Amino acid sequence: MIIRSIAKYLVILWVCCGAAYAEVAVTIGYLEQLEPQPPVLSNLDPVPADEGLAGAGIGLKDNATTGRFLKQTYALEARIVEEGGDFAAAARDLLSITPFIIVKAPRDKLLALADLPEANAAVIFNVSANDTDLRDASCRANVLHTLPSRAMLTDALAQFGVRKKWTDWVVIAGPNPKDQAYADALERSAKKFGVSIRESKVWDIDADMRRTAFQELPLFTQDFPEHDLLVVADETDDFGRYVPMNLWQPRPVAGTEGLVPTAWHRTVEQWGAAQLQKRFDRAADRPMRSVDYAAWAAMRAIGEAVTRTNQADAAAIRGYLLSDKFELAGFKGRPLTFRSWNGQLRQPIPLIHSRALVAQAPLEGFLHQRTELDTLGIDEAESACTAYRE
Repeated sequence: MIIRSIAKYLVILWVCCGAAYAEVAVTIGYLEQLEPQPPVLSNLDPVPADEGLAGAGIGLKDNATTGRFLKQTYALEARIVEEGGDFAAAARDLLSITPFIIVKAPRDKLLALADLPEANAAVIFNVSANDTDLRDASCRANVLHTLPSRAMLTDALAQFGVRKKWTDWVVIAGPNPKDQAYADALERSAKKFGVSIRESKVWDIDADMRRTAFQELPLFTQDFPEHDLLVVADETDDFGRYVPMNLWQPRPVAGTEGLVPTAWHRTVEQWGAAQLQKRFDRAADRPMRSVDYAAWAAMRAIGEAVTRTNQADAAAIRGYLLSDKFELAGFKGRPLTFRSWNGQLRQPIPLIHSRALVAQAPLEGFLHQRTELDTLGIDEAESACTAYRE
């Protein structure tokens, strides 16, 4: 019924105001670099082959629904680069077709794309790299970020800890660089919100935890000082799943395991999100993941900007996205907007466990002079991003 009402409204808008709309055709590129995956103990949750691309596809359909009433058409050009393939060549190929590129690639590849001469006037959407420095000292003026940074995720967790009065933490971090980056983000967030990290320990056990977790983890954690919360930094999903229920002291677990801050999860169903979840599940035959959501948000941001400006000029679209006029209905309870100083999409952060949404940050009581969403991640006053000021 709601969808029919929206469609009816769009038809009326088109009939009454159609003369004001010129025909606009928009092609959006999707560029993905396949990465070798590190060995892990368990393969229970493999990354779907279409992660990201499936989200972009749903966003394309949503754009087309609105666009057909407004003489706007959308097309998607995808390039998937195999391991060891020529990422730069694929990027140049897409840039010859469109200035709008949705990118699923690691940090270094993303920066290489942004620095191509052909990409100078492009609008690039990062949907998979959560590195905080991409929104800080390593930012690029032609890159927008629809995936939250690590700092946004760990800030959400720190807010939850403060609200629950669980302010004494211990941390177990994996040896992988991504795990260490998550641990660094935890330290930053702890300092920001007044949380005490009583001890941090690197996971250095190479035993098969599927067989030995019950023996190994109590020994590994028995020397931890008194604490309220044990936080796991295991972005590679290697050992973290074995931590809950195997501790020396019975404590709640959070971070990359237990209570998890994330961009999106199948348990997010409020604010109309259930409708998006169902549409995605029908199309992809699986739940929507964070990278899918980020790709959907990037596609919809382009569509919203094209609808509002009635043009497909890259400079005009970028200007509108970074302006106070832009808002995206992102099924998270409040409008999403881009930070004008670093291109990060402001968004609430769900805090979930595998079967339920527990809370959503920013939590009540964490105030900001602009918007409470800016309590999550790098704020303007502390930002080292200068590209957006030039």
